[in-house]
Amino acid sequence: MLDDVPLNRFHIKIAALTFGAHFTEGYVLGTIAYALGSLNRQIPLDAFWTGLLASSALLGIFLGSLVFGWLADRLGRQKIFLCSFLIITVAAFLQFYVSAAWMLVALRVLIGFGMGGDFVVGHAILAEFSPRKHRGTLLGSFSVIWTIGYVLANVFGMFYADASPDAWRWLLASAGVPALLVLVLRIGTPESPRWLLGKGRKEEAMRIVHKHFGAHVTLDGNAAGGQTGQAAGFARLFQADLIRRTLFNCIFFMCLVIPYFAIYTFLPGILAAIRIAPGSGADLLLNGFLVLGALTGIWLTIKLPRRAFLIGAFALCCVSLLGLSMLPPSAQVVMIVLFGIFTLTMSAFSNLVGVYPPECFPTEVRACGVGLSIACSRLGSAIGTFLLPLGIEKAGIQLTMLALAAVLLVGMVVSIAWAPETKYLTLNQASTS
Repeated sequence: MLDDVPLNRFHIKIAALTFGAHFTEGYVLGTIAYALGSLNRQIPLDAFWTGLLASSALLGIFLGSLVFGWLADRLGRQKIFLCSFLIITVAAFLQFYVSAAWMLVALRVLIGFGMGGDFVVGHAILAEFSPRKHRGTLLGSFSVIWTIGYVLANVFGMFYADASPDAWRWLLASAGVPALLVLVLRIGTPESPRWLLGKGRKEEAMRIVHKHFGAHVTLDGNAAGGQTGQAAGFARLFQADLIRRTLFNCIFFMCLVIPYFAIYTFLPGILAAIRIAPGSGADLLLNGFLVLGALTGIWLTIKLPRRAFLIGAFALCCVSLLGLSMLPPSAQVVMIVLFGIFTLTMSAFSNLVGVYPPECFPTEVRACGVGLSIACSRLGSAIGTFLLPLGIEKAGIQLTMLALAAVLLVGMVVSIAWAPETKYLTLNQASTS
């Protein structure tokens, strides 16, 4: 059965294509943090435009996840797999030529639109090809590769964002290079056999399975979730057997990424607000913790039950931000320690956003389910990122951190109530148990 085949070269190829996409997406989102300072000297920005620029790609992901999630369950994974990166590549290069803030906002919404489509099909297609034994590791690794791209963009920004008046243009447009490479390498990717089976195209599905996994390999006859030939759509997600899964994935995903994007999009400004000097090396240290945490998260995803990992990490992140909200500015050493704990933990359990949604939904609505989860998360993170500079300006850093801690508390409570355990199940069992 496809769920039990050994890991082979084809699995590695599909993983590499999705990992390359996540590297690009992390890089795209990471470039804006350090480009804003250089950009502001050519195109002056107030708090409103700063927040809008920082959140624009996230708004695009919200829209793209919904649109492409719906399309991917009807037209197939492979078409969106290519189309999404064509959009990202063209829009990324065009960032070099902007002359007004609204133009950059529009392009980054378009980039996010393509990224939303890629998040949907990337998670779905890798989950549908992956064997059960390695599925958690492969899906969890999305976060590691995304984090490496994000941190690399931050490092480039630290050292080169002020190298010349137009350095921000080169920094933003450089995201087009890995995007173009991913686009070219994706040409020829086959359709998901699980999706084909769900559409009643069994012969096509089995040809792909036999070509890449061997003539003896079969597909689970229930892989289509009993909906062969049907296009269930978003309404299916809110039927009695799936509504709790749907609400859980949307809420936990949103509560995880709101503080992640809000804090790390404006990391230099937040460190300044808590009086940690820019030259102290704290930003470089925290970016290192992001990578270390993501790598640790793969190991924890393998070793720990999904549910225990999720709930425990929410609790630790919440306590860390609560501490940061209560400490006086003079307690800088303790602040850095708490910030480090928060960063390691947040990065580690971010791996679960690539694992839980694909495992929770049946094949006929997997892309819709993943898409809706991502859409809700990015809408929430876009709002949080937009409001963060205004919150610090109006309410101060401590109240802002307290509000983010409250978001994490909500995520923990929802996870305690609704998080399923999917680690030891086949893809079909995980989505129907």
